[in-house]
Formats: sequence, C-alpha cells, structure tokens
Amino acid sequence: MNRKWIVRSVSVAVVVGLAAVFSIKRVGASNVAPPSIEGTYVLVSRDLPDGTKQAPPVVVGLMTYTKEYRNFNVYWKDAKGKSTSISSIATYKLTEKTYDETNVYYMVNDESGGKGVTYDVTAATGSSPISMKDGRIEMQLPLHGEPKVVFAGDTMTATREGAFVDHWKKVR
Repeated sequence: MNRKWIVRSVSVAVVVGLAAVFSIKRVGASNVAPPSIEGTYVLVSRDLPDGTKQAPPVVVGLMTYTKEYRNFNVYWKDAKGKSTSISSIATYKLTEKTYDETNVYYMVNDESGGKGVTYDVTAATGSSPISMKDGRIEMQLPLHGEPKVVFAGDTMTATREGAFVDHWKKVR
C-alpha cells in the first residue's frame, strides 16, 4: 500500500510540475498587443507657417495602413497655383519600439518646384524609434524626408517643421 501511495504521489507531482513548467511565461515577455495604426485616414486640413489654413480642394490626401502596407496620396497647390502630388506604397512593421518601412513605389510630381515627375522603386529601408503614451503613437516617418506623425484615437497629425501641420481623420 505504501508503494502505491508513493507511485501515485510521484505521478501527481510530475504532472503538476510539467503543468507548471508549460504555464510559466518567459521572463520579459510582453502581454501587451503590438500597437496598431491600421485604417484609412483622410486629410482634413493643413496649417501653414503664416497662419493660413488650407482644406480640400486646395489640399487633399488619403492614406491607408493595412497590417503590412502603407498607401499614401497627397495633392496640393502652392500660392502661385502650381501643383505638387506625392504617391507612395511601402511595407511597414510597427512594434512597441520601432517603425520600420521599406519603399515599394514613390512618385513625386513637383510642378511647383519645377522638377516634374520623379519615381523611386528602389527597396530603400528606414527605421525610427516610436514613443507610446496614453494611446498616442509618435514617430518620424523614416523615408523620403517625410514628416513626424502622431496617431491619437481617430486622428493623425503630420508635422514638417517650417512647412506644414496636416490634420488627418480616420474614416475606416
């Protein structure tokens, strides 16, 4: 009888021990879901350094983030009525610490700068640190001299110092 009790006790201890080993989480593992900026954003308005506020149809834009792609389009006219447009397709990865992006396609039509249309289909990559606090995600878009952006709730603000502050609204 003692032998059966010992075998049973050891068996229970082994099962409990294995259960404990498989249920222990790795030290440093995070339970926090990775941040998400997925959605479609429409450009609502642009603030210029001189205090001018622009809105469609003078400035228009649409940007969509899927799980792995960013598609960006923006158009505006300068004070002389000359147009500029930018279109971009990129892959991206957003973690708790960095925003990484790889160019797929980038096109600029810079009539206002007299440069005409230029294309970039190189697989250039860039990375920038992100800051997260109270639901806000702040980062510098790392390719093509793009602006610093802040995602907060259903809004996104893009700031290029000395040039503009764009206000975007998540519509989907």
